[in-house]
Amino acid sequence: MPNADCRERLLSEDFAPRRLTPLQMTPLDGLHRRLGARMSPFAGYELPLHYKAGVVAEHLHTRAKASLFDVSHMGQAILGGRGAATAIESLVPADIRDLASERTRYSQFLAEDGGVLDDLMVTRLPGREERLLVVVNAAAKAQDFALLREQLPQLELGVLTGRALMALQGPCAAAALGQVLSDLEDMPFMGWRAAEFRGAGLFVSRSGYTGEDGFEISVPNHLAEPFAEALLAQPDVAPAGLGARDSLRLEAGLCLYGHDLDATTDPVEAGLAWSIGRRRREEGGFPGYERVRAALDRGPARKRVGLLPQGRAPLREGATLTAPDGRLVGRITSGGYSPTLSRPIAMGYVESAFATPGVTLESRLRDNRVGVEVASLPFVPHRYFRGHTGKDRP
Repeated sequence: MPNADCRERLLSEDFAPRRLTPLQMTPLDGLHRRLGARMSPFAGYELPLHYKAGVVAEHLHTRAKASLFDVSHMGQAILGGRGAATAIESLVPADIRDLASERTRYSQFLAEDGGVLDDLMVTRLPGREERLLVVVNAAAKAQDFALLREQLPQLELGVLTGRALMALQGPCAAAALGQVLSDLEDMPFMGWRAAEFRGAGLFVSRSGYTGEDGFEISVPNHLAEPFAEALLAQPDVAPAGLGARDSLRLEAGLCLYGHDLDATTDPVEAGLAWSIGRRRREEGGFPGYERVRAALDRGPARKRVGLLPQGRAPLREGATLTAPDGRLVGRITSGGYSPTLSRPIAMGYVESAFATPGVTLESRLRDNRVGVEVASLPFVPHRYFRGHTGKDRP
């Protein structure tokens, strides 16, 4: 079994890409540095990879208590105007028209051939005016906002550049948040509410990227540090960085855009058919509908699956998967070490005939052959809040 230092290296090296371009900083940059974070480039920003406790400790703390993540690099915008919910359906396959007020839904921007351009969260905001809060990935936010402006010129897009975004995740998240903000512990899963902190408006959604119960909170930039410090003052809350966020989402079987999702991948083969509403499946009206409809009707040619490599060394993105006869049948898209399971795990795409849990494939690690067992997702069961009904999943 890898020792602690080895596990930290396995978890962190893969998530510290080298960049030569100038990096942006989030409103929490000063706090990260005071807390002793190891900073790393990611999606054009300098963000904490991990803090003094290390990736494994942060990961396990999130599963046991609650961790605070800085996700201010994500893109936040409000799309407003009459018919906004119906209009955005021309770009995504989710049912946004029938989305209730103060509810959030996960979807994808699709290309004309059905490939995924990015994935996103859409919330219908309360009020008489029709407004949608849209949260997109950092690396794609410029192209996403350009797409919305180009394809939906009749609507107004307001990019929220003056707001930080943080995620409080873990089984103690609700109790900790309740010490700072009132009347939020009973929020439904995938629900949204407005809140107030020091006289300023906050946006709070009950969702996240770890498989645990949790919240994402949008905060005006000037209150980002005080709000984060108020949460970190709670005894069950600790800071966590990109390394733990990645290992947590991998255990939860959640896609990372640019790795498990990209323009060559459609939502059905990615295991995201649940995000396509029944009405949208029948009516279409979104890019790539024919490809998506065919995959729903006949099944996709390949599927995203969980993978369990034999041995103790993780297999990384790009590793090939071969059938017993040596034929190439798939490829790994995400891989790493699971602190919860104390073993390597991975996700990838394989031909549908080999996508059944228990099937054994083969990969290579340097010059060695490695057996890989196909497994069900998630590796670690989700523990989203189920106190209220809510069919959407982040």
